[in-house]
Amino acid sequence: MAIISDPSAVDHVDIQTDIFGDDGLLRSGLKLNHLRMIVAIEDSGQISAAAEALNISQPAASRMLSEMETILKTSLYERVARGVVLTTFGAALARRARKIMLELREASREIGELKTGKGGSVFIGAVTAPAMSLVVPAIKQVRGAFPGIEVNIQVETSNVLARELLAARHDFIISRIPDDLNPRLFEVQEIGIERACLIVRSGHPLLKKKVASLEDLPQYDWVFQPPGTLLRRTVEDLFIGHGVPLPENIVNTSSLLLTCAIICQTNAIAPIAIDVAQFLAAQRSRAADVRILPIDFEINVRPYSLITAKERALPPSARLLYDMVLAESKKVGGI
Repeated sequence: MAIISDPSAVDHVDIQTDIFGDDGLLRSGLKLNHLRMIVAIEDSGQISAAAEALNISQPAASRMLSEMETILKTSLYERVARGVVLTTFGAALARRARKIMLELREASREIGELKTGKGGSVFIGAVTAPAMSLVVPAIKQVRGAFPGIEVNIQVETSNVLARELLAARHDFIISRIPDDLNPRLFEVQEIGIERACLIVRSGHPLLKKKVASLEDLPQYDWVFQPPGTLLRRTVEDLFIGHGVPLPENIVNTSSLLLTCAIICQTNAIAPIAIDVAQFLAAQRSRAADVRILPIDFEINVRPYSLITAKERALPPSARLLYDMVLAESKKVGGI
């Protein structure tokens, strides 16, 4: 993650006036791809990752950075052990470039909606639990009151969603801020605690017990979210904190469908949100033949939040859905 200076410390920097006071930098050769590059560098902190995000080669990315420094007549980044960090000038350019990219995105969106006559489009992301318990009821309300609004949803891990939000692919997300991202880039409103459980197939050997303990679990196969995700870390911390060996036979996937398929056909165990588990257990199809495993411990995951990108105004349709999700969280007892 690129280290960014306090915005108040660079408000006076001449680069901002040069870019937006006239078209001097545009005449000097500054291009839209340059702006995309500096934003990608800010988000990733690595030239290789920025190049991949823009679908160009690393040498091409390095040339673009060199071109920007020539145009601006100043250094925009410094190399460090794990990648690159933006200088004060680079951070100023990245902040303004991000706003330009967002405005262009919103312009395209607004024109598209005017052409089609739709009531607006909303792009949101959510981790699984609030997607089920908050987003679905909010969408039902929106569709009833404003049928012209189009809602686009991505259900993923917080690590993915936060980066998608910074890349302006979502209006807002319901998740957590990953530890490796700068929290100052976000506006956060905490709305709920995710409670998780363990699921197994119908007929699993552990269902013969009244309740299962941590000591009963390592011998079985497990289906986990990818390493580093919050639910996985929470479960692993339970094993470590109680001195119980971690499971050794693991399948990693963020797909709920694949998780259910493995659970139903093996003796594997998987941690998922209680709301999702209850929904699956209530279904009568073979594809959802899962049971909640009774356990003698709790799995409480760090609270999730409504998150927007700082200094980015929500379009009216997104604001409407945001407010409905917030109201729904209060209704169901969010924190």
